[in-house]
Amino acid sequence: MPRIAIEYCTQCRWLLRASWMAQELLSTFTTDIGEVALIPGEGGIFRITVDGDEVWERKADGGFPDIAVLKQRVRDRIAPARDLGHIDRAGDPTAESGG
Repeated sequence: MPRIAIEYCTQCRWLLRASWMAQELLSTFTTDIGEVALIPGEGGIFRITVDGDEVWERKADGGFPDIAVLKQRVRDRIAPARDLGHIDRAGDPTAESGG
């Protein structure tokens, strides 16, 4: 089972943000992941990896991930065929609009 690690800066007080993202990933990928680890760091770090492969890094990716983007990147690594429902259809011009 994949391991997701969220390394966050303790100096910047990003624990709450990291734990919220961990909760979102655990809620979405309930049976597809084996672990979500929160790793305290310093120096403005905010990095998310799946089995050691980086899926988000705050400085390189320009800030913090939108949760929908993060879920798509994680899904692409652990369960590429999985449909994320409305997250995948948001912004898709071929998707039907409910109404």
